[in-house]
Amino acid sequence: MAVKGKRMNSAYDSFDRLALHEIDAAVKIILDAKKTKFDETVEFSMNLGVDPRHADQMVRGVVALPNGTGKTVRVAVFAKDAKAEEAKAAGADLVGAEELAEQIQGGTVDFDRCIATPDMMAVVGRLGKVLGPRGLMPNPKLGTVTPNVGEAVKAAKGGEIEFRVEKAGIIHAGIGKTSFSHAALVENAKAFADAIFKAKPSGAKGTYVKRANLSSTMGPGVKLDVANLGD
Repeated sequence: MAVKGKRMNSAYDSFDRLALHEIDAAVKIILDAKKTKFDETVEFSMNLGVDPRHADQMVRGVVALPNGTGKTVRVAVFAKDAKAEEAKAAGADLVGAEELAEQIQGGTVDFDRCIATPDMMAVVGRLGKVLGPRGLMPNPKLGTVTPNVGEAVKAAKGGEIEFRVEKAGIIHAGIGKTSFSHAALVENAKAFADAIFKAKPSGAKGTYVKRANLSSTMGPGVKLDVANLGD
């Protein structure tokens, strides 16, 4: 069993860890507890009452965080000719076609988001075994298979994040950094929570969001009042 250090014990002693908090109060607790010298990631996690093994209970989508994630996102784009130039102009880190596919098949996957124009999916489809397990396979439902590659690149760079529920019903995402202001983190957290509620699948039965938690990389986990998340 892991033993908490003095810093973590002090953080947990500063608030009622069994109580359910609204987002505004939870963010304040996390920022007040910050003692590390590096910029920690603030993560929002939820336990959902769904079984993603069933297609009608899958929760997946994208959300544009109003204040970004604080993370540098590397974007790869599969495109040719004018669309390739459009992607480069928008700030894509890697742009290519068959040569980019060969690079990825060779084991070099140094990007966080993959975007493709529809005509390139025949090439991208061959990379399913590499990109799929990493959650990087372009998908039209997520806006990553699109003719508007410039807009997609800017969205990815500007704070748009993907979310997908895991096998155990857990869904989580980094929604900012502890260097963000209180207001910025609250706004991002509410945007993420709103996106999860809007993504409620048709097959979800009973309680949709069972538990929710806000935490930072090295800080305490703060329980959230689920009843007020959808407000």
